[in-house]
Amino acid sequence: MTTSDPPHDLGEEVDALLAQLRTEEDRHAPLIASAAPAYRQSARNLVHYVALRQHDLRKLQLELGRRGLSSLGRMEGNVAQTLELVRARLGEMQAAPPLAPIPSLVGPTSDQAERLIHEHTAALLGPKPTHRHVSIMVTAPAASEVDDEWMERLLAAGANVLRINAAHEDERAWRHIVETARRIAAARAHPLRIVVDLPGPKLRTAALAEGVRVIRFRPTRDELGRTIRPCAIELHPENVASPSHDALALPRAFIARLRVGDRLELSDARDRTRELVVTHASADTATAEVSRTTYVIPGTEIVARREGEIVARCQPTAVPMRAFRLEVRAGDRFALVRPDHAAPIGVAAIGCTLDAAFTSLRAGERVLFDDGHIESVVEAVEPTHALVRVTYAAGGLARLGAEKGVNLPETALDVPSLGPDDERALAFAVAHADVVGASFVRSATDVRALHRRLAELGAPRLGILLKIETREGFSQLPDILFAALERAPVGVMIARGDLAIETGYERLAELQEEILWLSEAAHLPVVWATQVLDLQTRTGRPSRAEVTDAAMSVRAECVMLNKGPFIAESVALLDDILRRMEQHQYKKRSLYRRLHLRLPDVSRSTDRTTSEPTR
Repeated sequence: MTTSDPPHDLGEEVDALLAQLRTEEDRHAPLIASAAPAYRQSARNLVHYVALRQHDLRKLQLELGRRGLSSLGRMEGNVAQTLELVRARLGEMQAAPPLAPIPSLVGPTSDQAERLIHEHTAALLGPKPTHRHVSIMVTAPAASEVDDEWMERLLAAGANVLRINAAHEDERAWRHIVETARRIAAARAHPLRIVVDLPGPKLRTAALAEGVRVIRFRPTRDELGRTIRPCAIELHPENVASPSHDALALPRAFIARLRVGDRLELSDARDRTRELVVTHASADTATAEVSRTTYVIPGTEIVARREGEIVARCQPTAVPMRAFRLEVRAGDRFALVRPDHAAPIGVAAIGCTLDAAFTSLRAGERVLFDDGHIESVVEAVEPTHALVRVTYAAGGLARLGAEKGVNLPETALDVPSLGPDDERALAFAVAHADVVGASFVRSATDVRALHRRLAELGAPRLGILLKIETREGFSQLPDILFAALERAPVGVMIARGDLAIETGYERLAELQEEILWLSEAAHLPVVWATQVLDLQTRTGRPSRAEVTDAAMSVRAECVMLNKGPFIAESVALLDDILRRMEQHQYKKRSLYRRLHLRLPDVSRSTDRTTSEPTR
């Protein structure tokens, strides 16, 4: 189609789209009727949007734009009205014959769509902040870190929602966080919503054996590997704590016999002879320096010499245990072992916390570990374990320990959405929170199971935040949203960390756009989450990329920051970024506020020459 084609052809194309929307609305009338009254219009509009997006609209969009009409690029909230307005304008532009009249679709207008999303956001996340429309959510740290001062600083910086991750600590700790937050927010008359995230069916690795008892002492070296500063080791009795990272527990009597200048000889864990020189000595502690890397294990014999003569011998009284680590490279094979089973003989192995995963795993499926730092593929599934082959290890050599996440992006897990840990956290949320975060939502069945459980617990109005963080959850998003609309209030969180791992980092930008679009079509608030201003929160200095990411988050209704030592400063920075960006952007719409620009003053230009115009 070219710009010379008559508008009537475009009108017929729009008519065909409207006809399909009517057909799909009729077919899905029971789905629309099942939505909560507050979401009935939203369900209807979501039907329209999903039906429309089954077409490739790019050519039509270009042609409409060339005629100065809406390109349909901002129609998420009011699909039917947008198409009908475009059709009316096309009818006004054509010469003859006029477009045939068609019955109007009942859908929200642009004003109604905007009102609905604001109402649904306020119902879930609380009233709109006074100086911006996007809320800021903060993940609470350990309960020991949450005191009045921490909460005061957080609220003063502009936080609106506090998130408690129920995968960590217990009810006593969660209660302390909630009580502190409620008390300080009430004293400041600061509206604050509290979200409790359920743990969900999270898979983690588990150690199958104790780690190695060994301690390493390493001197400081330059770029050429030359020692520029020896390692100073604090020698202390076993029952006396040492503040030093480099410390070794020895018998008190041995330490008492040491003098400055004494030489401590030992053969380390690699059978390498090492000599330590005593630089400080007192009745209870001493300090010795070593200029070569030394590994000490239980049973290591240490001989003290003074002027060549042996003055004492001992062995360490305590050597700390290093956590279990499995070292892997691309091409390596290891076993992922079911809970309460022993590792297969002769094969490197690590445990998995979720037994049900093994009934779903199939050969050829991918298994990702530790936020994607290790990628593997299943080669065989045995009764007690699955054998996997490493296809990628970050840095060439990766270390896999216990309590690391396991992602199965290609496996349909047959596990209940609410396990014992979820039930415990859910009971707490019903009693103390405003919103419950549903983790690892995979299907509409998961959503309806949570609805039923909340009804049984007598919490029909507790808010729900659906976390989209798996490949399966994203692929089922329309079904999940229609189920969500059956009960108010509800919203969507784009959990970009696990979602990127499961679907591939290269697809994350595309996927988060689709989640934003579908959620807007359902008039549901979105929380933009995971690693927002992450470096700033941890170090106090943001990267350029994460500032840009934070600026893009203005299209959501809420932005989540994770815990960190600079969290209050990060909230203040995000508050500033959001307030600035809200002057330029609302959802997908660019807003043209006045910019401080001016055209060049040609009358004062000095680098131009005047000449007679060419005839």
